Amino acid sequence: MNGANLDDLVDLLGRWASGRGPLYLLLAARLRALIDDGVLPPGQPLPPDRVLARRLAVGRGTVVAAYDLLQQESRVVRRQGSGTRVAELHLPATRTADGVPANPLLQHILHPPDDVALLTCAAPQDPPPAMFEAYAEAGERLARVRDLGYQPAGNPALRAALAAYYTGRGVPTAPEEIVVTTGAQGALTLLAGLLVSPGDTVMTQTPTYPGSLEVFRHAAAVVRSAASIENLRERPALAYFVPTARNPDGAVMDHPSRRRLAELAVRHDVPLIDDEVCAELCFSGETPPPLAAFARGEQVITVGSLSKLVWGGLRVGWIRAAAPLASRLARLRAVHDLGGEIFSQYAAVALLRRLDEVRAWRVGKLRARHDHLCAELRARLPSWTFEPALGGQTIWVRIPRGDVDSFAQVALRHGVAVPPGRSFDPVGGHADHMRLHFLFPEEELSRAVNNLAVAWASFDGAGRTVSRHTLVV
Repeated sequence: MNGANLDDLVDLLGRWASGRGPLYLLLAARLRALIDDGVLPPGQPLPPDRVLARRLAVGRGTVVAAYDLLQQESRVVRRQGSGTRVAELHLPATRTADGVPANPLLQHILHPPDDVALLTCAAPQDPPPAMFEAYAEAGERLARVRDLGYQPAGNPALRAALAAYYTGRGVPTAPEEIVVTTGAQGALTLLAGLLVSPGDTVMTQTPTYPGSLEVFRHAAAVVRSAASIENLRERPALAYFVPTARNPDGAVMDHPSRRRLAELAVRHDVPLIDDEVCAELCFSGETPPPLAAFARGEQVITVGSLSKLVWGGLRVGWIRAAAPLASRLARLRAVHDLGGEIFSQYAAVALLRRLDEVRAWRVGKLRARHDHLCAELRARLPSWTFEPALGGQTIWVRIPRGDVDSFAQVALRHGVAVPPGRSFDPVGGHADHMRLHFLFPEEELSRAVNNLAVAWASFDGAGRTVSRHTLVV
């Protein structure tokens, strides 16, 4: 990069160091914004570490750490001898109104493409009959209530119902230990806002739910993967695990590992989030105990939601935490939005009473569609590998050659949107993986797999399967 271009970049960076947190995170955030907005285009060379550090009057380590973080996110490529460049294959993230970069996975939610099978968003589109009946009951109940509706901790009836739900699962819970949120994503955002400061380390599994990674990065945390639960000894500010029906691979953690994880959190005084959004979707028919069942301390925090069990548009989630923490969360929630929408909370109370019925209805559909998707993949794409899920809504698939970022572009041209594996990895790994959901009816799943097979034949260049598959629209 010549002197003039270096001057241009420094001008574009502007007052990058004026925020809160470590300098390398602030520099990475500004460079990320310039890349995501297309101001720094794919292939654009960036200044050498020492050159940029000298110009910005910071230590070389600040620039190195910022570049390394962007490389983990697949936004830049660093090679010995050729320097640092904006990644050619980076998919520009859509930016929200407040300038926060969104995960590439969210592009299809914010701007859904026409005539494309979206295997990117794993949320049920078909509500059970019980949901409509629950809303009818909620309407009758609301007609009898005289209430302002501003309840930052959540509606008392729903908090009591959720407390009873956890008590029934072997974790004695009082309503004061429940905070109702706008879905599980709202719960994670609230927890990160209270427990994470810029520069803090957050530890997660890999692969993991990508929405959590975006929340923690938005909080300016350093997100690291945990190779094993023993890594909790690094004493992060927060740990995030999905032990039951994990997104993206449907794995279920065994009881000894749950106990060990909870004990480590207590021993090292690490707040541990147990994401139970898909916990009621185990194909065995049994719901494993939450991590809080294995811990006596206050470190284990449980997050849940009805969006996967009932319907994606039912934005009712919750946090189960020690009463002092729940109180602090409720005060923070009041600052944000004074509380959630009450009508849906009344419906949630009715749905929790019919939990067994709703679970049987949803899991029955998911198990059948899971088996159908697995059979279709084995028949049409035998070179792809995966492990059947033990629950949840998704499987984790590996392609034998190439990377999914590139294949996703080909698949999109064949009418199927697939999420690349690096979005599920805190350090941008798993480039040869993708997550596929099985929420569509069997006929739609067959059509999607057929078109993936056509796309793969084109991408792989073998051509030997083209004659056996025809693109289905």
